[in-house]
Amino acid sequence: MPDPQYVIFGSEYSPFSVKVRSYFRYKDIPHEWRPRNRDNLAEFQALAKLPLIPLVLSPDGTVQQDSTPIIETFEEAFPDPALQPPSEMLAYLSCLIEDYADEWVNKPMFHYHWWRAEDQEAVSVALARANMPNGDREAIEELAATVRKRMVPRLSFVGSNEGTKPVIEASLDNLLTLLNTHLRGRNYLFGGRPALADFGLFGQIYCCLQQPTTEKIIRQNHPEITHWIDQMLDPEIHGDWEDWSSLAPTLEPILKSEIGALYLPWSLANEAAVLKRKDDFSLPLMRQAFSQQTVKYAAKSLQVLRSRLAEVKDRQSLERILRDCDCLQPLVSKN
Repeated sequence: MPDPQYVIFGSEYSPFSVKVRSYFRYKDIPHEWRPRNRDNLAEFQALAKLPLIPLVLSPDGTVQQDSTPIIETFEEAFPDPALQPPSEMLAYLSCLIEDYADEWVNKPMFHYHWWRAEDQEAVSVALARANMPNGDREAIEELAATVRKRMVPRLSFVGSNEGTKPVIEASLDNLLTLLNTHLRGRNYLFGGRPALADFGLFGQIYCCLQQPTTEKIIRQNHPEITHWIDQMLDPEIHGDWEDWSSLAPTLEPILKSEIGALYLPWSLANEAAVLKRKDDFSLPLMRQAFSQQTVKYAAKSLQVLRSRLAEVKDRQSLERILRDCDCLQPLVSKN
């Protein structure tokens, strides 16, 4: 009798959906990938507490949403192979990078989906086709136009506007350059096995291949990332974890220039605005103002990072790394 299957309602164009799918494939968890579309929308809506994907339906009828809690829950039931390095220090850094991917790298991913007309056209048509697998050309074009009309104004949700565009695009360029260097000679971020950080970053960067602008940037300039994405579609173990001494030369620059200089200052400013019940906030990033509306979920994520840091038993080495990368103060401060 075959093992009972889980069902993942998701979308190829949702970074959080492909993140969970990749995790399920790595863990060899029996599942059905069910792209959410018009044919199964009623079923999805009957199950969903929130109109968000991914949604995982268990054989016993239990429903889970939100990619990180999904992975954390399944890690308890499917602990092998391990998702995180055995080192508490490296495991925390992996969580930090995953959080950065979900809350910050999502900005350039979404920005490039909907900023330029060429990319808007490519993504909206692809989404329309996925939503109407049997639709004719006229119906797909009509739906694509509706999708564009709905999604382009949502650029504000990730803080994408004329003023922030230079920071968002420069951040992705910097990340891709540093990540390509880090992946040279290694399969995954922490060595021969994928960690939580890989799944988080993979989801966002994989979706950057879905619009012409960033697809060209990645495929022409970053071959190591292209290879890593191909591996992350169905990850396998290729070796063991590395230690910090071998990872540090190329991972520290990502931690410092992306997380320490951009994501955590943004997260602190967002948290302060949320606590003051403000609708928006502004802070200087890359020597220019970065303004956007507040994000309550990101404020909660920052609190989780602080709680996890407080739980690390031997924090001396970890705090030294975080301090050197300008990450420590936001992770121990309390507004």
